Amino acid sequence: MRNKRSYLFTDYDLRRTLDGQFEELQSEVNSMNDDRFLNTSENDMIKYLEEKYIIEPIVFNEGGISVDQVETDIDVSNNFDRDIRDRSRPHYVKGTANKFYVPFSGDDTLFKCQPSSYTSTFPTAKIIGGEVVFMYNTTKHDPAALRSQFDRDFDEVKKYAGWVEKDVISHNSSVKNRVIQIVTQRREKILANRGLASSLGFPMRERTGSPKTYSVPEVRRKPPIRPPVASSEPFSPEPALDSKEYEHILSVIDNMVLVMERSPHAFSGMGEEDIRQHFLVQLNGHYEGQATGETFNFDGKTDILIRADGRNIFIAECKFWKGPNSLLKTIDQLLGYTTWKDTKTAILVFNRNKSLSTVLEKILPTLESHPNFKSLLDSNRDYGWRAIFGHRDDPAREIIVAVHVYEVPS
Repeated sequence: MRNKRSYLFTDYDLRRTLDGQFEELQSEVNSMNDDRFLNTSENDMIKYLEEKYIIEPIVFNEGGISVDQVETDIDVSNNFDRDIRDRSRPHYVKGTANKFYVPFSGDDTLFKCQPSSYTSTFPTAKIIGGEVVFMYNTTKHDPAALRSQFDRDFDEVKKYAGWVEKDVISHNSSVKNRVIQIVTQRREKILANRGLASSLGFPMRERTGSPKTYSVPEVRRKPPIRPPVASSEPFSPEPALDSKEYEHILSVIDNMVLVMERSPHAFSGMGEEDIRQHFLVQLNGHYEGQATGETFNFDGKTDILIRADGRNIFIAECKFWKGPNSLLKTIDQLLGYTTWKDTKTAILVFNRNKSLSTVLEKILPTLESHPNFKSLLDSNRDYGWRAIFGHRDDPAREIIVAVHVYEVPS
């Protein structure tokens, strides 16, 4: 019944093929221009490489199976049920060429690869475009037998595809860690060769005897894939607020909110400007001259600002919760204010007379819906998130945005 056989899953060893992907990944990263590599957002580079080297498994669209039948001449010279005197030459009779087309998605190269699990019998079919084609030549009209033969052959293909998928899933689960390892090692090597750091962390001068009034106990906290666009200009490290100082600033703000909760009558009548001014007072009590009241603008352009070398390295926007659209506009404000890579920012959301749980449920979906959102760094479901955004004018420059939600007295 079947025509000339075309075996699937026999040409290459799948494990070696998948290991070859990691060799290609290493080669691609090593071949990148040093400055272009350093100027590319590390987050974007990892995402690009992960998407490129993830293998898309085979998925069959069984609802899209179609059949084609045409009359054809069939050579029956090897059919010993027929009385044929000279079998050295073709002997043709009229019959039907039957083709079953099974659409699929995924990497068609996988049909050529032998999985780690297999039997002594390999399935037969042809891969044409995005379809698996099963072909049968028949001289008898027997639809039931034809369908039964197709079902058996297709089941065999699906069995092998399942074994392939198991190996591919194992490979895919390790891609991100391997990408991070390779990218980090390449970056560290280039920087070490140049005697540079990736950024110039700015520690802030802490004022002697800074107030500890509000301290709290320490707690534990596949279309074509194109590489991210980046400049090939010589790389130079950029100022960035030291991570420890960033977290300390946020902790000072958090602790100030604890005071509001403990003394609700003193803060119940305050608006945004009054609350923001209290944050500035506390920050100025901790840091000498770098977080000043003069940097606070009441027109909403900049609420809390810390500068170094004439550049903004920490900005906080303070807003009462007015819904997701208001939060998105606030993110736009931050992306407009900041200009340097790895700038650390915050959005302080005050909730008053709203269901706090409802507000918290809306924060993450709103962050992820912003067109410049890249990834989530950390999340404290009680009140805070850390997310990475690309700058609106230069996606390679990234901004860390901490979003904290506070319940303020009514």
